[in-house]
Amino acid sequence: MDITHDIIKACMRDDRKAINLMYEYGFKMLMPICFRYNKNEEDARASFNAGFIKILNGLEKVDEDLNFNAWAKRIMVNSLIDEYRKNKKYNTQITKSDSESELDYYSAGSSNDAVSNLGVENITALINELPKVTGEVFNLYVIDGYAHKEIAEMLEMSEGTSKWHLSTARKMLRDKLDELENNNQRMVI
Repeated sequence: MDITHDIIKACMRDDRKAINLMYEYGFKMLMPICFRYNKNEEDARASFNAGFIKILNGLEKVDEDLNFNAWAKRIMVNSLIDEYRKNKKYNTQITKSDSESELDYYSAGSSNDAVSNLGVENITALINELPKVTGEVFNLYVIDGYAHKEIAEMLEMSEGTSKWHLSTARKMLRDKLDELENNNQRMVI
């Protein structure tokens, strides 16, 4: 099922059936995004509800030529970023700095046999173990495709800090995957 322009018009008229239909559709499509940015289900649901309200309030901007799914995902990601900004004072500040050569080294891609044995849930769990800001930068860069400049503006940090968080996330994930691979090899022997 897709959200049609008729459903959007009905939602703008405050048709409760249409709003419920859009909510259920959006829940399936957008909750995975909310889980990427929140460490527990309660926070993810709260984030989804806040983003859904923004989607409903912005429906007048949707015309027939607009891809609703892409538009709704963008609204949800922006809502999650807004939420981050509101809660920024509660996030920990990172004071460690790596040299540029370390950042370049850890920003390079890697392959690992443990990855092929992991499911989406396990990878998501590994990402959720990252510190809050580091996980957000990783999600924005790797999964949502934002550039460091955009991430820096959204999260109100420097580009270097964004790169540092990405580098740190990759280091931490690489270490966790290496540990998983070593554990799997021990079990085989």
